[in-house]
Amino acid sequence: MTDPAVPVMRTVWRGNASVEGPRLVAEESAVAFTYNRVTHAVMLATPGNLEDFAYGFSLSEGIIDRVRDISALEVIQAPNGIELRMDLASDQLGALTQRQRRMAGPSGCGLCGLDSLEAAIRPVPTVPTGLELTSEMIQAAMQAMMPAQTLNAETRAVHAAAFWTPARGLVALREDVGRHNALDKLAGALARSGVMAHEGAVLLSSRISVEMVQKAATLGASVVVAVSAPTALAIRTADAAGMTLIGIARSDGFEVFTHAQRIVPREAINRVERHVA
Repeated sequence: MTDPAVPVMRTVWRGNASVEGPRLVAEESAVAFTYNRVTHAVMLATPGNLEDFAYGFSLSEGIIDRVRDISALEVIQAPNGIELRMDLASDQLGALTQRQRRMAGPSGCGLCGLDSLEAAIRPVPTVPTGLELTSEMIQAAMQAMMPAQTLNAETRAVHAAAFWTPARGLVALREDVGRHNALDKLAGALARSGVMAHEGAVLLSSRISVEMVQKAATLGASVVVAVSAPTALAIRTADAAGMTLIGIARSDGFEVFTHAQRIVPREAINRVERHVA
């Protein structure tokens, strides 16, 4: 199978001098999603965590409702790319006609292949309530993400999507050249391990576009935190979903754009813990 990162030779200039040497760069492969031997989509992605990608993409596209809807999965290396060959139960085949994407999409293409405005700005589910986090938790979560981005440390060319909970810390992290792909891989990882997304926060190394909010809402995430800012449409969509949307998350703080009631002072969490005890 193709490696997620490959060595190349390059020339480095520093001031008026140059030196040649190797460097790892992120690989990019054509990945075909096929269901019952019919190609549904072809995306350019990092060739890693492909089983997670298959399940996460299928869930976020609404092709399946749960992991067990895929009865078989094979990852097949082809001469020109990789096939994620999936078999669906007969009652799931109808979902394929709900969103046709028979085309090649660039890295992390979130809305490619849609044929109507209604399909692009589709309604999102309402996310669960109940989760409360402190500002210290948000900053601890983001601080935990950076050292776990091993592929980006090698290549400086990939995005990350991660999941963090107060009880377990960093639960999972997935990387890809496409930010949408990274989130799909994370969704697949959580679904396969039975982790519920409303129990913690989804963390993103990218900006927050509407597609990222749509995918996170489908996942059931009630809190999304990113290092960059959201778009206006992403804010409106998160607000409609009841999602807490946090951007500009840096070492010195962050900005909450929607449903700020989930972020509470540390004293409030302590009072709840004492009451439960």
